[in-house]
Amino acid sequence: MTTATAGGPPSAATDPDAVEGRRSRRIAYLLLLPGVLWLVVFFVVPVVQLFTVSLQSDYPGAPGYYYRDVNFSNYVDALVEFWPHMLRSLLFGALATFFAFVLAYPLAYAMAFKAGRWRPVMLICVIAPFFTSFILRTIAWRQILADDGVVASVLTTLHLLPGGRITETWVAVVAGLTYNFLPFMVLPIYASLERADPRVIEAGGDLYASGMTTFARVTLPMSMPGVLAGTLLTFIPASGDYVNAELLGSDRSTKMVGNVIESQFFKVPGGYDTAAALSFTLMAMILVLVFFYVRRFGTEELV
Repeated sequence: MTTATAGGPPSAATDPDAVEGRRSRRIAYLLLLPGVLWLVVFFVVPVVQLFTVSLQSDYPGAPGYYYRDVNFSNYVDALVEFWPHMLRSLLFGALATFFAFVLAYPLAYAMAFKAGRWRPVMLICVIAPFFTSFILRTIAWRQILADDGVVASVLTTLHLLPGGRITETWVAVVAGLTYNFLPFMVLPIYASLERADPRVIEAGGDLYASGMTTFARVTLPMSMPGVLAGTLLTFIPASGDYVNAELLGSDRSTKMVGNVIESQFFKVPGGYDTAAALSFTLMAMILVLVFFYVRRFGTEELV
């Protein structure tokens, strides 16, 4: 047993720095405890329960009654029957993310570097839609894109709307997704640009780089943490959304996997195992895509 001698270094038990370090770690663990408990109770446990339901088997001739099983054929049957909806969800989510980025980046750039005293007003305009219900905003888009609305009438007059309508098409669904999730793209990009040092951007001009070269070599890389975060915050909920496809789309050509899951859970007797399998598969596919996306475009700040 080691003890401190007179004039010698203190032991680990009596060293003030070691004692303070252990106390700081205990406080950190205590501060993490509520968040960890919340995630375990409301995320880990439901995901485990969802996975067990996806493996259950239903009693023959008794829809809605199940017994515990390890039935991976539920995944095969769900994907064979609903793979178009799965691909459509990922495609719509990707399109909404792309259009949101195209719209969000110039807006975030203007807010960060050009807005001046109008910056708070522009921020309020970006955040203001959150004060209205998601469903109400989507219903409003149904009115805006209605067959007798201004948008459809103008496009029809210009012969840019061959089908004569926007609602109940993929265009309406993607437009609704883009609008509803646009703030999730704007705010992270704005935060990255606002944090950037303007002197670094000005240095590009001092080195005789053109505006586009400075943007591609300096501004865009500096904003990549915000672009990455905004892309994830837009793509993940957009791929699993069902409200926009339900209110703006049709029952056949625009139904997403979220609509199928909702129908299997609440409208189809004995559809719990299929709905759970689709939910777990969608979550797994999104996690894989996110992993490769972060590995490819991630930055030291995020990874």
